[in-house]
Amino acid sequence: MNKDNIKFSKYFNSWLYDENSYYENYKEIGKDGDFYTSVSVSSFFGGSIAKKIISSIEDGFLNRHTTIVEIGAHHGYLLADIIQFIYTLKPKLLDTLNFVIIEKYDNLQKQQKKYLKTSFDDKIKLNFYKTLEELKTNNAFVLANEIFDSFACELVYTNKNNILEMAYVNNHKIKFEKCLDEVLINHCKKYKITKGEVCLNYLEFIQTLCKNIKRFEFLSFDYGDNYARNDFSTRIYNKHKVHNIFEKDLDLKKLFALSDITYDVNFAHLIDIFKQYNCDDILYKTQNKTLISYGIIDLLEILKNNTNHITYLKEVQKVKTLLESSGMGDRFKSINVRKR
Repeated sequence: MNKDNIKFSKYFNSWLYDENSYYENYKEIGKDGDFYTSVSVSSFFGGSIAKKIISSIEDGFLNRHTTIVEIGAHHGYLLADIIQFIYTLKPKLLDTLNFVIIEKYDNLQKQQKKYLKTSFDDKIKLNFYKTLEELKTNNAFVLANEIFDSFACELVYTNKNNILEMAYVNNHKIKFEKCLDEVLINHCKKYKITKGEVCLNYLEFIQTLCKNIKRFEFLSFDYGDNYARNDFSTRIYNKHKVHNIFEKDLDLKKLFALSDITYDVNFAHLIDIFKQYNCDDILYKTQNKTLISYGIIDLLEILKNNTNHITYLKEVQKVKTLLESSGMGDRFKSINVRKR
């Protein structure tokens, strides 16, 4: 093997997280960024999560002094939407709830602090941590929107001789060589993966989550399915254009660290890890089914009764984007886990 070859996971990690990487340098999301998220489409995405949090407190799973944690909050818009809807629906809860953002980058923390300070001044109890390892609490609702598709992955491929190969990168060029990593080989056998992305870093994240928080409800939305598709999904988002990483004539060097890179998540793998840590209360659904079960339609009805018809119709159109079966509604999946 050429000594200059690096595993694809290291290349992926450098793209997103190293010095001068994509996430280190603050990026807009939405029309002026590289991609849209559910957060940038409608504040009612956060509103439905707020309604879910309230429900979990009222059914007794979480207490009124619980900590609401967001991991990777970007600008802080989602947490702000959640706080605003809690204030609208159950204002007294803001007197007892605690809020935490986990963000490793100082420049992003600065943006989040500024936005939330402007939005709520000192009316909320808000703390910041750089890593999940720093957070230790007895009771929490943990939100990690679109986090798992940003964990570094390996690319694997079974050749015509039925030998598993893995991707290496040299000077921004991808090539496949025989896989010698027994852990990776066994993982592919377990999940019947012959081609696609494999992330072995989810284990440490879930292990830390379960170790540091005694009782929690965890929620995440992401692209993916609860099985291995056996195809490559790694793609690059650049100014709302999507590029398959193996696209002919694609210049990875030109896009490196200046565009978002992502892939589809195998939720079956996540579910198995949570079960290893005795988290058996797990719900996996499409985004539309999740948001409807959380009460997003009820929130629209409240809006209808408290605003003008034009404002209501505009928000209905935004919510439709979140729920459409041909778009975000089915393409995004959610995993909702309770550890008792």
